[in-house]
Amino acid sequence: MKKLITLFTLLVVIIVAIYVGSPYYSAYQLKNAYDDKDGATIAAAINYDRVRPNIKTQLTSRFANTMNQYPLVAELGGEPLAKAANSFIVQAVDSSVTPQNIERLINTQGQANTATKELAAAWAISSNQIDLKNLIQDLIIHRGDVDIVVKQQVQQMMNQQAAQLEQQAAQGTDSDKPTLNFCGLNCFTISGQVKGYPITIKMQREGFIDWKIVDVVLP
Repeated sequence: MKKLITLFTLLVVIIVAIYVGSPYYSAYQLKNAYDDKDGATIAAAINYDRVRPNIKTQLTSRFANTMNQYPLVAELGGEPLAKAANSFIVQAVDSSVTPQNIERLINTQGQANTATKELAAAWAISSNQIDLKNLIQDLIIHRGDVDIVVKQQVQQMMNQQAAQLEQQAAQGTDSDKPTLNFCGLNCFTISGQVKGYPITIKMQREGFIDWKIVDVVLP
């Protein structure tokens, strides 16, 4: 009986250890995949149905906060400006956060492509990096033609972000030891620098030991 109890206790300890340790192993696998430029492994670890909406919410919320800081822009552009900008954000996220693009991005270690540049432009526009002077001038010159104004601002941001992305990919540093933390029984975060950008990845347990990336907190 004592041997049976000991065996049962050992079995419970092993199961608990596997349960608790599984996100650390998943993080280890992701880090190795990134270092090995194994984009397929990272792309397969993402729950796209969760990640895309979460990134869209981050960017559209930031853009709304940015517009609140500039009442003149809001007055000149109004709802059409917000609608056009948000439409671009949604399109940029849908185009860039795909298995194919994530795999290509990891394989090339951050080399910018069109989808990546669009997402970077969406991030810049939503994060208060708008060229306010040119935006106001464009709204006046084009008599409130929001589509033209947004396209010009997007192209400007894409050009700027493309150069910055290439520089960051070449010179930016990665965290040797990311910070790992539980954010709940079935929630785990990985925080660190990727090419110099501070990034937090949120994972959620799927099943007993499997974990999927469900959110990426942008800088």
